[in-house]
Amino acid sequence: MEEYNIKTKVVGVDISNELTTYAIVDIRGNIIAEDSFLTCGYSDVNNFVTALSDKIVNLVEANGGYETIRSIGVSSPSASSVSGCIENAANLPWKGIVPLSAMLRDRIGLAVGLSNDAHVSALGEYTFGCAHGMKNFIILSLGVGIGSCFFTAGDDHIGHNGYAGEFGHTCVVKNGRACGCGHTGCLESYVGAAGIINTAKELMAESDAPTIMRNLEKLSPRTIKECCDQGDEMAIEVYRRTGEMLGLGLANYASLVDPEAIILTGGISHAGKWLLDPTCKSFEEHVFGNLRGKVKMLVSKLEDRERDVLGASALAWSVPEYSLFK
Repeated sequence: MEEYNIKTKVVGVDISNELTTYAIVDIRGNIIAEDSFLTCGYSDVNNFVTALSDKIVNLVEANGGYETIRSIGVSSPSASSVSGCIENAANLPWKGIVPLSAMLRDRIGLAVGLSNDAHVSALGEYTFGCAHGMKNFIILSLGVGIGSCFFTAGDDHIGHNGYAGEFGHTCVVKNGRACGCGHTGCLESYVGAAGIINTAKELMAESDAPTIMRNLEKLSPRTIKECCDQGDEMAIEVYRRTGEMLGLGLANYASLVDPEAIILTGGISHAGKWLLDPTCKSFEEHVFGNLRGKVKMLVSKLEDRERDVLGASALAWSVPEYSLFK
């Protein structure tokens, strides 16, 4: 019988709209080495995959070599674990269908697992974060886009094509704002980063009331939150409207899946009480009556990129092992 070399590390990759982070993670979830580069610097996906492959190879060679790496897990917006492709991403530089899993596997020679960023985020939260020990919960990612995943009886629901949980692209306003996905009235166009900025612009156009927001060099969810901290009434109204819409959407979601908790992640989740208070109020007003007061609303305690890289590493352990370097 041939002795089998047990590999104790994987590579986790998180592709976001702005930054791609990649790390070597051991079997206990310790990040051994980590680096990142700009996603938006590559308009051609072939150049992106080449750069990512080279950077992974360099990191691996500097930290024990290929013989210690079992597989690679990748988190990306609009990715399907069923097809192994990124399909029609609304906010990434590359359009159409990108067979990212196969492209990386061919270049690097290791097994590659690819999944939607919200599903990977949920896997990271379930394995390492505040969802640990929960069986039924919703993870919601609030950033440029709005992604989600829900766990039922301890398993994440992926769906037939791998796209379950596209909460941001549920319609909340008939003939509403245009969304990057091509439809109108999507929740993302009101609760995502651009949606919050558009709400602020609309409020400033509707009224001559004084607001610090008019003097901001850059309008963003973070700077609007900072205006709220200074008592700016119009900025507070921006997040009140955002929370009202988010709470309504989450009430519909929770009424369908009956979660123990809804866990908010992503940069916008850091808006604190300005977002959470109106979200919780709207949620309790609209959720199915038997669930009122029973669903916990939590904000993740993990740093976003750390959770997503760790989630990608957990995904890597779940794919069948394959290597050109055994």
